[in-house]
Amino acid sequence: MDAKTPASQPPPNARERIALKGVGKRYGDLQVFRNVNLAVGDREIVTIVGPSGCGKTTLLRCIDGLIPYEEGEILVNGARVTEPRDGVAMVFQHFGLFPWKTVFDNVAYGLRVGGAPADEIAASVPEYISLVGLQGFENAYPYQLSGGMQQRCGLARALAVKPGVLLMDEPFAAVDAQTREILQLELLRIWESRPTTMVFVTHSIEEAVLMGDRVVILKGRPSNVFETVAVGLSHPRSRHTLAEKRFSEVREHVWSTLMDEARKAQYELER
Repeated sequence: MDAKTPASQPPPNARERIALKGVGKRYGDLQVFRNVNLAVGDREIVTIVGPSGCGKTTLLRCIDGLIPYEEGEILVNGARVTEPRDGVAMVFQHFGLFPWKTVFDNVAYGLRVGGAPADEIAASVPEYISLVGLQGFENAYPYQLSGGMQQRCGLARALAVKPGVLLMDEPFAAVDAQTREILQLELLRIWESRPTTMVFVTHSIEEAVLMGDRVVILKGRPSNVFETVAVGLSHPRSRHTLAEKRFSEVREHVWSTLMDEARKAQYELER
């Protein structure tokens, strides 16, 4: 299929928000990934897929500055990443909410840490609670919310700081299939109204194709960028996108690429 693009390139004329140049990460003698090169453009959604254990989440945490990397460099808005920085927010797989805080206080957390004045917090937090569909639950605690509602709260907290870069670590993996589909479409709706650069890690090939402008496939041991696939689907996207021919073509291409890796791994285990 005609979907392969240079591995490190965002769309033409897109301002570069994130740049990974020869990035490598190891834990002791274990090299997780090596020589990862990737650029993500302004307002672009790049999804990352790969076999379990290839370092997808580790790579995302390196971009966020939560853990160090040993090789190469990561730049966000032209500045080298050495620690968490303003303008970058992350949504975790397991919600990451403070159980002793209400929805309002969880959403307000990043603003308070950043020193936002009380009147700004009081004005903006309800806006983001409403944006993710949690109005009426401002005073609820996480244990009173469903998994999908908890993830909406985590998303609102990330959006409230108005990030230029949004990092998503399998954000919908912990919810049921129906809720996952609802949240995917809700996130796309929010992105349409407030586009931001997004890097989205997922195990779901279908999710990667639905959400992404490009799909990055990590393969190998240690892993690196094996291929970048241009999705080629227009925005806005909806459930109807799943029925488009191009969606099926890209999904099949990514699936076949990853299954080749899985078959090789299985063959090595059986030898």
